[in-house]
Amino acid sequence: MQAVYPTLLLCAYGFFANLRPSEPFLTAFLMGPDKNLTETQVVNEIYPIWTYSYLVLLFPAFLATDYLRYKPVLILQATSFVATYILLLVGRGLLAMQLVEFAFGVATASDVAYYSYIYSVVEPAHYQRATGYCRSVTLFGSAAGSLIGQLLLSKAGVRLLHLVMATMAAAGVAFVAPWFLPMPRRSLFFHKASHSALEKLRGGGGALLEKAEEPDCDHPLNSAAGHSEEASRGGGGFGGVLRLLLRDFLQCYRCCSLLAWSAWWALATCGYFQIVNYAQALWEAIRPSKENDIYNGYVETIATLLGAMAALIVGHIPVRWAVWGEVALCVLSLLMSACVFAMDTLGNIWLCYGSYILFRTMYMLLITVATYQIAASLSMQRYALVFGVNTFAALLLQTVLTVVVVDTAGLGLDIFTQFLIYGGYFAVISLVFFVAALCKLANRKRSEPDASADGTTAPPPADGT
Repeated sequence: MQAVYPTLLLCAYGFFANLRPSEPFLTAFLMGPDKNLTETQVVNEIYPIWTYSYLVLLFPAFLATDYLRYKPVLILQATSFVATYILLLVGRGLLAMQLVEFAFGVATASDVAYYSYIYSVVEPAHYQRATGYCRSVTLFGSAAGSLIGQLLLSKAGVRLLHLVMATMAAAGVAFVAPWFLPMPRRSLFFHKASHSALEKLRGGGGALLEKAEEPDCDHPLNSAAGHSEEASRGGGGFGGVLRLLLRDFLQCYRCCSLLAWSAWWALATCGYFQIVNYAQALWEAIRPSKENDIYNGYVETIATLLGAMAALIVGHIPVRWAVWGEVALCVLSLLMSACVFAMDTLGNIWLCYGSYILFRTMYMLLITVATYQIAASLSMQRYALVFGVNTFAALLLQTVLTVVVVDTAGLGLDIFTQFLIYGGYFAVISLVFFVAALCKLANRKRSEPDASADGTTAPPPADGT
């Protein structure tokens, strides 16, 4: 019961922070009469700032979240959301909109505080349920915001400027919640749990500490007690935490299965961010909002709900991911590539919308599988580290892609050429995992004769026939 109050408060914060009626129409708003920016300014000079700021701030936010014990960083995130929409509402010109993207980068980099706060105030036995509540409510808030925005635009004839006001109001409601959250006494690295709490983690957190199917690691990755002992030997303070993180990093990524799923995570998330960030610009080029009705809100609502449904259903699909994982990653990455090519080349807004929905649904399905496959063999501390490293790698790749393809300092390509490159990018990911599947198959074939040579085959009959 002690955890009910902070869980409800955190869910309320997550809902209102993600209730953004203006988000599906951001590109139309920036290029419309309210801001009067050009496509080149929006796509090539404003949107890349979010990628750069998110990358630079992610690791400091990760350390600050743990050191400050979550709540101050949650307050910073709530403040950043309010600042984002105030700047979007009153700002004028290129520099002001770049500051909007920077403020939003601060907010998204602080997401780690939202998703890790709950682990400091609930018992390990309730981690899975509490995480499900927090993640579900953010998806529901995002879907509700998109639907409300579309209905207000299509049915009530509300201006895009008023949708920004509604989003700012929701951010203002969300801003109140973190101030009333209790301050946690412990965190994962700087303020570690007591020995008794660690014993509970070992005994009650089975859902998060269970072994993955057929792990190919020759060393344990999910020992919470061992992790605590290593932390004590590594020394306290900032230096000790960094040494512990480096040691854990080297140990975790020696595991081949974890490395494979992490590689897909980083590669696909990089491409996913690019598609989601620039899809509105593509829709605007295919069907300009100044001349036509747009339905971006319905599309985002359907994509979010189907993605959430796919994430829910995949846990009940009887697939041995340890055996068929590389094949699934190859095939579905190829389908994602086909969706991006369809969005770019068909020139029909309805086919473009449908391809986008299918793309996001497949990504949510696979990222859910990747999340489970990575987390199943990790302790909570290493879970946070690996997921942070994977996200940082995705942002680093995205930054390179943005600098080369999008930014005016690089090639500064038009939106159609960008999506052509993104489609090819997912095709390359598919090829990488096709080769990985072949290598895995070859290793298994090679191991069978070795097993026979070691005498593991069945003995011949006693009569020698």
